[in-house]
Amino acid sequence: MPETTVHLVPTGDGYLVPDGLTEAVGVPLTEALHAAIRPLGAAERLLREAVGGPAVDGIPDDPEPMPPTRVRAGAVVVRDGRMLLVALPTEQGLVYEIPGGGVEDGETLEETVRRELAEETGLVAVPGRRIARVWRTSARLPGLFLDHYFLAEVSGEFGDPADLDLDGGEPVWVPVGEIARLPVWPRRLRWRIAHWWEHGWPETVVDLADRNEDLSGECRW
Repeated sequence: MPETTVHLVPTGDGYLVPDGLTEAVGVPLTEALHAAIRPLGAAERLLREAVGGPAVDGIPDDPEPMPPTRVRAGAVVVRDGRMLLVALPTEQGLVYEIPGGGVEDGETLEETVRRELAEETGLVAVPGRRIARVWRTSARLPGLFLDHYFLAEVSGEFGDPADLDLDGGEPVWVPVGEIARLPVWPRRLRWRIAHWWEHGWPETVVDLADRNEDLSGECRW
């Protein structure tokens, strides 16, 4: 069975979604999933359609010039083949998120990572380079949100649960190879982290779009 292809316009550092005026070429889906494709919102819809994924609402073709409603910074921490996550109980069972939180006035993104990791886990974080940005929407809250994710190293031990700011959740270490199959938010990032851990972290920041509530099932785009 031939591999699925998507039609894109090559550029010097990635691809553009065709506008009907420029000749496009067929790109294997496996390559397109790891390529830089602009504009982001249009690329997201193209890839989701190619794999039969659910639609994403509220993401404009090019969200970058838009001031986000809220900015969040989180840490991708992998140690001894396990990734640091926050496990949160819900009516549907446990869900997981990458530790982090909203950027406060006057903070840099890296300062937010350090503060949030201390509040949520008790660990001391040293942020490294940024590897991903995720524009996201929510069915519960209006607006467009932007999350930044950094590689980070940590030291210390988990704090006393009574002192952690997790609303009933707890920090956990999960084997990296398992996170692609777990309800980890953001969904669009989870399988990429497992892939990058095995094949190498991205050299440039990867841009994705997602939806808060879109957690269940396999993500293939």
